[in-house]
Amino acid sequence: MLPLLLASSSVYRRELLARLQLPFTCSSPDIDESHRPGEPAIELVKRLAKEKAQALAGSHPVHLIIGSDQVAVLGDRIIGKPHTFEKAREQLQASSGASVTFLTGLALLNSQTGHCQVDCVPFTVHMRVLDTARIERYLRAEQPYDCAGSFKAEGLGVSLFQSTEGPDATSLIGLPLIRLIDMLLNEGVQIP
Repeated sequence: MLPLLLASSSVYRRELLARLQLPFTCSSPDIDESHRPGEPAIELVKRLAKEKAQALAGSHPVHLIIGSDQVAVLGDRIIGKPHTFEKAREQLQASSGASVTFLTGLALLNSQTGHCQVDCVPFTVHMRVLDTARIERYLRAEQPYDCAGSFKAEGLGVSLFQSTEGPDATSLIGLPLIRLIDMLLNEGVQIP
């Protein structure tokens, strides 16, 4: 098996990939993550996942490189990481009683052959109606400022959900393991 490389510095993605009990290393790619004018959100995450994997191919020429990128979509608007309490509060207020769809782009690049599998896995969260006091209590407790949509699904963020729908709950955290397993199997990787 070719060595696995996760093209990410995300702690969340590392923890998810570790569930597969396969040895891997991590390296953070340096790419421009700008949204191109008129680019649909699905194409954005697929492009960025592929670019992250490709950015490391030169320095890792005999690897299976995993790239992933995620955006949250509320209505017709892409919402990213809030970075501040104020922006997180605004995002959660806008999401109250609404549905937020997370689009997670995934790429698996065999840097030896150049073969690259790319997909996008959607996952939708239907939010509870949230008042300002509840939002602020949540933000103080969990501080999800590095998370698209302003919540951590693997933590207290689940208390903000009314329901969820999608093919793979791990995609909500940032790395769709079910789809990744399919891609790894296509490359001949044996999953324990």
